[in-house]
Amino acid sequence: MASREGEPLSPAGKLFHEPSLNCYVIAIMGCKTTINPQVIREGLCQTLLKHPRFTSKLVKEGSKTKWIPTKINLDDHIIVPEIEDPNFHSPERFVQDYISHFTKTPLDISKPLWELHLLNVKTPDAEAVSVFRIHHSVGDGASLISLLLASTRKASDSDALPTVPTLRGDSSQRRKSAFWWLLLLWHTFIDLVMFAFTVFFVKDTNTPIKGAKEVALNNKRFVFRTVSMDDIKLVKNEMKTTINDVLLGITQAALTRYLNRAYVDVDSNGNGEKQRSGVPKKIRLRASILVNIRPVAGIQELANMMAEKSKVKWGNCIGYVLLPFSIAMYEDPLEYVRQAKATIDRKKHSLEAICSYAFAKLVLNLLGVKVAAAITRRVLFNTTVAFSNVPGPVEEISFYGHPIAYIAPSVYGHPQALTIHFQSYANKMTISVAVDPFVIPDPYLLCDDLEQSLKLICDAVKKKRILDVV
Repeated sequence: MASREGEPLSPAGKLFHEPSLNCYVIAIMGCKTTINPQVIREGLCQTLLKHPRFTSKLVKEGSKTKWIPTKINLDDHIIVPEIEDPNFHSPERFVQDYISHFTKTPLDISKPLWELHLLNVKTPDAEAVSVFRIHHSVGDGASLISLLLASTRKASDSDALPTVPTLRGDSSQRRKSAFWWLLLLWHTFIDLVMFAFTVFFVKDTNTPIKGAKEVALNNKRFVFRTVSMDDIKLVKNEMKTTINDVLLGITQAALTRYLNRAYVDVDSNGNGEKQRSGVPKKIRLRASILVNIRPVAGIQELANMMAEKSKVKWGNCIGYVLLPFSIAMYEDPLEYVRQAKATIDRKKHSLEAICSYAFAKLVLNLLGVKVAAAITRRVLFNTTVAFSNVPGPVEEISFYGHPIAYIAPSVYGHPQALTIHFQSYANKMTISVAVDPFVIPDPYLLCDDLEQSLKLICDAVKKKRILDVV
């Protein structure tokens, strides 16, 4: 929590203000009713505006930059564009273009670093759309989404906070063997060596989804697809995995389908016939995954904090994990989930995230923010995909009296052409895809591949269940 005298900008916050890593978190929320801006203003005053980061601006005092409380003018932060014809031909495209346009416009550093755009545009998924845009220095993505959810209430009970599942750690109290500790140290050593190699010379294969040098500066396009949580839970339960294992398996399968389609050659005789060359063998394709070193505060804690009844630690405290994806054509769709589980289980037995955070902090303190930013940017640029998965409310919620149809968070400003974010909500899972349109001009095809991959994996599980019974 920021004190009233001002809190110094965190090390990660400094990185996010470097031109090469000027990152923003966005949260797109579809509403089931038309948005009333005045109601939203009143609701913000009772919740988010009681959080110091939303009423503070960055001020440089000597060699330090601090969050200093300031008087806020909501008209500078709540944007309600005039829409001449809300029933135009393609409202969904209008919303996409609107969001894509402001990804090239930075926030005013002389004011608190957030905006809320209210679009009373009816789309196929909602009656209206609200879009939060928050600079990444304000907080990490998981904390900001949790804070946003702490400002909502259950649709069935306007006084009750939403229920959000918590990720369970290893609750085992058994004494770990010496071999377990040696293996942990070995895995950590291997991961850190690969991390260092990635800084200097190990790059992902230059596939059709790999961004070019200027990718961080290009505008981004955001699309999403909603699938059933029942299908994901079916795969999870039958294969005895986690939700995250299933989501990574789906992503691996979808990227394989997308790349297999991309590697299609036109016959050299010019007759227009297409011949599949298939996905090249031994593609190196990795995802960079942000991991919170400090556990995210619970919804109740954040709600109490905004009511000024308690204090909660805040700020960016994040490390990186580099996760290799298995890009190959498997006859059995379940193999993608098995491969994902094996990779994640291996990564869980490593201190890569903690060490990468400690290394970044050390470099920043010893060599300065520009060197630390250059190293971070190089690691991200040498990988291909940004991946995240955040659990959301298990029941439907309302945003200051406006029932929510979906939640689709994402991020932009980092040097990758593709970001895939999974956000659960009620009995649905929203797959949010952010792309550089110069690299991936057809993001809906990728959404189709994600949806189709889930279907194929789910069908394979049902078939296996039938065969097991027989």
